[in-house]
Amino acid sequence: MLANAKVVHRAAREATASMEPGPEQVRITIADDHVVVRSGLRLLLDAEADLTVVGEAGDIVGAVRCLERERPDLLLLDLAMPGGSSLAALPHMVARFPAIAIAILTMEDQPAFAREALRRGARGYVLKEAASGELVQAVRVVAHGGTYLTPTLAARIALDDVGGPEGSPSELTPREADVLRLIVLGHTNGEVADQLFLSVRTVESHRASLQHKLGCRTRAELVRYALQRGVLKPVPPPGA
Repeated sequence: MLANAKVVHRAAREATASMEPGPEQVRITIADDHVVVRSGLRLLLDAEADLTVVGEAGDIVGAVRCLERERPDLLLLDLAMPGGSSLAALPHMVARFPAIAIAILTMEDQPAFAREALRRGARGYVLKEAASGELVQAVRVVAHGGTYLTPTLAARIALDDVGGPEGSPSELTPREADVLRLIVLGHTNGEVADQLFLSVRTVESHRASLQHKLGCRTRAELVRYALQRGVLKPVPPPGA
C-alpha cells in the first residue's frame, strides 16, 4: 500500500511539473550571406530550450524585412553583408526597431570594428571563431538587456585605451576624407567610385595617397585611424 502511495505521489509530481511553464523563449533572426553558416547557427540555437530561430536573411534588405515581419527579440547580424554595409545600416535598424537587440557575429577581429559597431547601436560583438558555448552565452546576455564583447577583443580595446592613438594626425583633403569614410564602411573601390562619381583608378590613387599619408598598410589600419581620429562620422538616416 505504501508503494502504491509513492507511485501516486510521483505521478502527481510529474503531472504538476508538466503543467509548469517552460523557460521564456528568446526569438532570434539570423542574418548572414552564407546558407551553411545560417543552418549551423539555427541548429546550435534551436537546441537550447530557451532559444528559437524565427527567421533568416541573406542580405541587409532581407534582414530588415525579416525584422518587420517577425519582430524577434534579437538579430544576429554578420558584419560583411550584401546589399549595404552592416555598420551603415545599424543606426537605422536601431531607430526603426528599438525593442530588438542586435549582436554582431563576424570574422573581423579588429577592435576598431567592435568599437564602431557598439557605438552605432549593437549590443554584442562576437567572433565567428568563438566556441558555441560563448555564442549561446552572448545571445542570452544581449537578449536580456546586457552587452557582450568577445573577451579577447575587450582586452585589446582596454590596451588601446591605455596606450592611446599612435602617430600624429595627417591633413586630409575633403575628397580623401570621403574616400576614407566609404572604405571604412566596407565599400569596394568600385562602389566608392560610383558613390563619388569618380573613376576606379582615381579612387585607387586616393587610397594609395591615404595609406602613404597615414602610414597605414591595410584596410584594418585605415579603419583604426579613422575611428580614433573621428574621421568617420555617423551616417544620417535617409531623408535627413
